[in-house]
Amino acid sequence: MYDVIISGAGPAGSKCAEVLAKSGFKVALIEKNTQWRKPCGGAVSSRIFKYYPQIRKLNFHKITGMIMYSSDYNKLKYSWEGIKHHSINVDRLIFDNYVRNVAIDVGAELFDKNISYDFIIKYNNRIGIKTKTSSGTKEYLGKIIIIADGMSSKLAIKSDLRDKWKIEELGLVKCAIMEGKNNLDKDCMSTFFKPYKGYAWIFPLGEERFNIGCGTFGEDNLNLNLNQLYLEFINDPNIKKLLPKSNYKEIWKGAYPVPTQGVNDESLYGENILLIGDAAGFVSPISGEGIHAGIVSGNIAAETAISALENDNISNLTLKSYKTHQYIKKIIRNFKMKRSIVDFFFENKGYNFSNMLKLANKDSYIKEKVINMFLYNQPLTKELLLRIKSTNE
Repeated sequence: MYDVIISGAGPAGSKCAEVLAKSGFKVALIEKNTQWRKPCGGAVSSRIFKYYPQIRKLNFHKITGMIMYSSDYNKLKYSWEGIKHHSINVDRLIFDNYVRNVAIDVGAELFDKNISYDFIIKYNNRIGIKTKTSSGTKEYLGKIIIIADGMSSKLAIKSDLRDKWKIEELGLVKCAIMEGKNNLDKDCMSTFFKPYKGYAWIFPLGEERFNIGCGTFGEDNLNLNLNQLYLEFINDPNIKKLLPKSNYKEIWKGAYPVPTQGVNDESLYGENILLIGDAAGFVSPISGEGIHAGIVSGNIAAETAISALENDNISNLTLKSYKTHQYIKKIIRNFKMKRSIVDFFFENKGYNFSNMLKLANKDSYIKEKVINMFLYNQPLTKELLLRIKSTNE
């Protein structure tokens, strides 16, 4: 019998397991495949250092700036070098295994090659989970169950905490890690907003290695072909200026859906159960970035579980404190703000976003507001939104 079973050993699940194991609790960390690399840009903000200060000393690629392009290739560049800590770009396979090993090193028990598919029920109570392995099914018993196995989690649906996401509520992304000489600004993340609901990116991972990808979301998941959009992006003449070689070495590629509606705050907890990370929607509606928010959710879920176990009360009334924690409430609020502005950005084939960048390049005050929105989750004022929109007319 475990104190806590965590299904999913990505960043959210691993941080949750680390905090619990450090506090002396018996933790089972269930993972389908530790060698799976999540299709993701791999950008991680400097806020990660609060939760993993040791990462500062590792050899992840440092980022001190961002470049944003509109659909018609208006450009806005911003550098925070000397202003705040650097961010990092990571290979998800390396990063995820690193944070997973941190949890294992402090006592969490990892069970790899286990696919969670159902709960164990006794007297109408969830007392564990069932997994499929190459040698058959296995059962893990625990007092608290934490679901951290991504947006396609079977347990999240069977928990009755949330429904299966509709296609319009997802982002569909395709990306690759490539290698070769290029003209990228190695200190900057580059993002490219599109005339459809979607964006693309090129994130450097070193002098010659980079992550490149694109995605769609909303109703355009149904209207557009992701593979075609990816090919069009990597062969775009504007991108060819940054990536002039005709044959870059492809290290890896993949495609995957991510939730884009933000956190559903009505589906975060139940009787002896919590949802964290992508399984709960901790993914930014604009950028698709979910590493930091997922880690925060895992950390707070662990603290909530510790309090419940110490007080011998694992009811939903006790676990509700996870949802009401100030950090979780802040993430929910920030994601709602970003979700509300998505449609505005993509009106008129992305003209609003293009006009915003034009105004930001002319006016340092507007530039500051735009940067603060993307980096620090500060909403744009109604007056500025009206000014951006009126430029179209």
